[in-house]
Amino acid sequence: MTPDEIETAMLAAFNRCDVASCPLTDTQKQILLQVVEQIQGNSPYRVSNIANPLDELTPEELEAFLQFVKDEEQRNRTWKVQLLNDWLLENDSGTVQFIRKRYGLQWLNRVESCHFDKYSYFEDALKLRVGDRIEASNALWEWVQEDGPCKREWFPCMVIQVEEICNRDDSSTNCVVRFFNGAEYEIQGIYEWNRYNWRWPQK
Repeated sequence: MTPDEIETAMLAAFNRCDVASCPLTDTQKQILLQVVEQIQGNSPYRVSNIANPLDELTPEELEAFLQFVKDEEQRNRTWKVQLLNDWLLENDSGTVQFIRKRYGLQWLNRVESCHFDKYSYFEDALKLRVGDRIEASNALWEWVQEDGPCKREWFPCMVIQVEEICNRDDSSTNCVVRFFNGAEYEIQGIYEWNRYNWRWPQK
């Protein structure tokens, strides 16, 4: 079966569950789709859009939320930790107070870094930190062609160093990652010219 046929079959199964009055939660749907993706192997087929919690926000809420995340990241604070601290201390979260009132902790726990990838206008507001897990493409170290013998593959790794290089009129960010086999690799211009060669882990 092709990825499209598999997705169609899975969506039909989800609809049958709804008709039988035993609907699956978004999390259950996402888990099932992930298992299918893993069975298929390391394919470019992505199912993460199906259960993206950011899609549940209204356009106004999404804009306010993305701006909040961007502001927190620029202050070098983790946005999710900031929200949880506000909730625990019963502080007002300002323009994103609606998340606590309308969506709650369960929604917040579903939001992962990869969900922001869908919103290209959001750019790279989520900055890499030491300890973050990402996936690096083999296009960083070998010639990859869509029609050639070497296809794009993704390898899980961990960020072990992030360094901003500032020259007179220019600046860039280099990142050293460690793969699970112990090998290390420096990705130069991780935001500037190598952005398409890494991604947040696909859940």
